[in-house]
Amino acid sequence: MDEKNFVDSYLSDLSSLIKPQKDLVEKLIDIKTKIQNVQSEGKKLLVFGNGGSSAIASHFSVDMTKNAKVRCINCNEADLITCFSNDYGYERWVEKAVEFYGDQGDMLIIISSSGKSKNIINGCMAAKNKKFKYIVTLTGHEKDSPVSKLGDVNLWANSKAYNFIENAHQIWLLTIVDLIIGKREYPAN
Repeated sequence: MDEKNFVDSYLSDLSSLIKPQKDLVEKLIDIKTKIQNVQSEGKKLLVFGNGGSSAIASHFSVDMTKNAKVRCINCNEADLITCFSNDYGYERWVEKAVEFYGDQGDMLIIISSSGKSKNIINGCMAAKNKKFKYIVTLTGHEKDSPVSKLGDVNLWANSKAYNFIENAHQIWLLTIVDLIIGKREYPAN
């Protein structure tokens, strides 16, 4: 395939993932409502991911806190991840972050392209044990992944291409930010 056809096909396939469909629109509105419910009760959001999903979690967390005025934290600091990984094992670092930073009634947002990451699964279980109000999962690859089964709402990107999945997740989460704010354009300060 030549480069022009590759790019054309690539962007076409990616855009099909984010095309508004009734189920997706309803889920995005449901997540927004759940976030506002948690916020109205004085609780916060915790958001986690691995690799590119970790960067998405950071971006979403900052925009949610600064622009949407919803308390949202992520624990993507290298010192925290390496500390918890060293002391408890990599598969338990998200679990430990939820245990240390989460409170009953909080909301967990988990981003996992594969839907199979053990540290993410363990984080969901910790949130359930801590009686978080809601768990939202964003996954790709297989529709019924272990992570997707742990959420109250799951946003699934129907793809096995990591960049497609991560781009869809980013767009969906930032759509929720703007939905809470109620507009697309606003000052950065």
